[in-house]
Amino acid sequence: MNKHFLEIENLARRFPSQSGELTVFENANFGIDKGEFVCIIGHSGCGKSTIMNVLAGLDAPSEGNVFMDGIEVAGPSLDRGVVFQNYSLLPWLSALHNVTFAVRSRWPGWSKEQVREHSYKYLEMVGLGGGAELRKPSQLSGGMRQRVSIARAFAIQPKLLLLDEPFGALDALTRGTIQDELVRICDATHQTIFMITHDVDEAILLADRILLMTNGPYARIAESVKVDLKHPRERGKIIHDPGYYPIRNHLVDFLVRRSEELSGGVVAEAPAQAAGAYPIEVNPAARAAPARTNPQASAMDAR
Repeated sequence: MNKHFLEIENLARRFPSQSGELTVFENANFGIDKGEFVCIIGHSGCGKSTIMNVLAGLDAPSEGNVFMDGIEVAGPSLDRGVVFQNYSLLPWLSALHNVTFAVRSRWPGWSKEQVREHSYKYLEMVGLGGGAELRKPSQLSGGMRQRVSIARAFAIQPKLLLLDEPFGALDALTRGTIQDELVRICDATHQTIFMITHDVDEAILLADRILLMTNGPYARIAESVKVDLKHPRERGKIIHDPGYYPIRNHLVDFLVRRSEELSGGVVAEAPAQAAGAYPIEVNPAARAAPARTNPQASAMDAR
């Protein structure tokens, strides 16, 4: 059996609650290959952000293990870069110095000029050159701040990049522009990425594969859907690909109907697909799990 670059084995996260213990998700088993872009989709409360925090080393699992490049993940590391929804920039530093701060941490032996040149290259890559790099976050729009966060994350050249709904707070036009830039950068760098999103169209545009989670608590990864659409992908053209709407309809159906039907521990087979359609894998651990109920379900929103 071939090992993936990132291996997630029997992952679970449980938190104390008034009734004793609340299981947000369990039996999470999946892998990510080097250079693969994987999105995860599910309703609030299914534990998407909790999974990402475990992959980042910012949280520890209640059960299971995470291995990256054959080494167990235990705590934060510069080998794993994170972009959050809320920018997370240092307000007293310019855009350029926000990036150089991270680059110096990554390569402490580099000269000042090396650090600046490397950092500026990645700011230019996201469209922030020509003087914008000298502005502080308060002088930048929301979209520009997120570009700085993305440039900073790419600049440290992590083995794994984790994106937690990075475009969720942006307007539709800005979001579309940055998505297009992310497609271009990923095609050029072949960066390994794990991304959380609620946007089905965003997932299809960006991802090589999409993981679908049942509703929480006791959420599970029910399916892995391969997005077998050719690269490079363009927003205006991808919707005309004959494979686009079958994938989109399947994802929407899962979120609207099947994610709730399959929650509580019962995961059925995915519906049959037409010949030549996208591949779907059903998580066997989730399918075999016993049914569960939890009275705290409606009170928990642990993304």
